[in-house]
Amino acid sequence: MAAQRSRRRAGARVRRILETLRRLYPEVDCALDFEDPFQLLVATILSAQCTDVTVNKVTPALFRCYPDPRRMAEARLEDLEELVYSTGFYRNKARNLKAMSRKLREDFGGKVPERMEDLLSLPGVARKTANVVLGMAFRKAEGIVVDTHVGRIARRLGMTGEKNPVVVERDLTAQVPREDWIWFSHALIEHGRRICRSRKPLCGECPLAGDCEAARPGGAEAE
Repeated sequence: MAAQRSRRRAGARVRRILETLRRLYPEVDCALDFEDPFQLLVATILSAQCTDVTVNKVTPALFRCYPDPRRMAEARLEDLEELVYSTGFYRNKARNLKAMSRKLREDFGGKVPERMEDLLSLPGVARKTANVVLGMAFRKAEGIVVDTHVGRIARRLGMTGEKNPVVVERDLTAQVPREDWIWFSHALIEHGRRICRSRKPLCGECPLAGDCEAARPGGAEAE
């Protein structure tokens, strides 16, 4: 009985968290600029360890030069490196973009695939990137995007105690209804930018503070 009561309390707390986030961010969306699945895939690869603002400054020139997988696959590596330099880790990202584009051209007819396992076969693509593409380009909820904001806030809220993104995703999908998966990650990301910052979170201003483990007196700071 005690275990059942504990599960009911936890479920009610998650529902309150979702209701509050829905009130705060009812129409939140992906912050990356894109016009098609290929552009979103490229932009998401570039967003690793980089802000969306910087990526959005880089991609217009990148897509003018290489608007599709065929032309990006044929790009000189040095030219790609120069174009994506400001996103950081530019050599690795340029190699991944070229190899990813080549695989799209050779294995998928130049189109971004719509299946998780196919996306994960592409160079530079892990679950975070695949979930972004599936959710935003194809409106398919195959999982929850776990970036640094999502992981940090989920730990602070007590929705997970893990740091491995794959395990965090598993914990979150077990608690959040599938129809909310796509929206939920973007809501947490926006909340992380506005209120639940990595350093000096604004707990005194946070509508989620009443349901947040880290905001309680003596609560542990979860990063």
